[in-house]
Amino acid sequence: MTSTTTAPILPDYAPVPTTALGPALNDQGYYVGRVERNLYWVTDGVYVSTFLTTRDGVVLFHAPASIGGNLQRAVDEIAAANGVSNKVTHLVHSHHHADHADGSSLLGKNVVRISHDETRRLLLRDNDPRRPAPDETFSDRRTLEIGGERVELAWHGSNHSPDNIFIHFPDHDTLMLVDVVNIGWVPIYTLNLAGDVPGYVQAPATALSYPWKHYIGGHLGRLGTRQDVMLHQRYVGDIVERATAALAIVDPTPYFMKYGQNVWAAVRAYLDAVTDIAAAPVIEKYTGVLGAADVFTASTTLWVLESVRLDDGAGIQVHP
Repeated sequence: MTSTTTAPILPDYAPVPTTALGPALNDQGYYVGRVERNLYWVTDGVYVSTFLTTRDGVVLFHAPASIGGNLQRAVDEIAAANGVSNKVTHLVHSHHHADHADGSSLLGKNVVRISHDETRRLLLRDNDPRRPAPDETFSDRRTLEIGGERVELAWHGSNHSPDNIFIHFPDHDTLMLVDVVNIGWVPIYTLNLAGDVPGYVQAPATALSYPWKHYIGGHLGRLGTRQDVMLHQRYVGDIVERATAALAIVDPTPYFMKYGQNVWAAVRAYLDAVTDIAAAPVIEKYTGVLGAADVFTASTTLWVLESVRLDDGAGIQVHP
């Protein structure tokens, strides 16, 4: 007896706007280019990393697993073209998540690893050999001066994760903030898996308070501008506004009447209804403007409205 499998019926989505796309990758699966002067960026089309060449070696800013060995290949390419050292001497972690840090193990032991205090604590907790614990940490701010170059590290509170930091290159007109703004695209599931929604919503405003021209967001295939960050703010702001309004107009009573003792069914049906009402106009507005607006907006809207309920108290009723 033979078994057959039916191919899944996959949904169709709107075309990706051309403004969301970056440069073509080379045959090895990466692209490397100059941001400004001796600051470079490398991408595999999904993740983005950054490195700074200095007179004392190379400083790498986070090490995404998917780029992996292509980080060193990109460094080698730039070093050979410019006659500078290809030795990575320092790695600065943006935060502790494995997808942005597991490439650290490829750099060996003779690299100074730097992070926020909380990143070190979480890496020690996770005990992943591909993410060795940092050698040096800071709590609020630190100025790195390496090989004649200056980089400002700052922690402004939790956002995507409790340890996610701002990395400012004042002499290169660049800011790096990972997993908050996906340049040209909407956030993926639940607001880029944000651990702190109010902190995440605030983070772009903090980013815009810095002076910079180039934005490195850690994902997808191109650099960002201030206009990209402001577009992200408008998108998230529209979701917050629509979620707040939908909570005010959808009556939960019919859902609890319908499902009786099955309270979780009632909760799901009610929140799904609020989400659908809130997300629909946002999807319509941003499809064709931001990549995957029709793919992930509903998920993000649910996460935002839960924050509006639980953090802001909207829609929460106190029994008399």
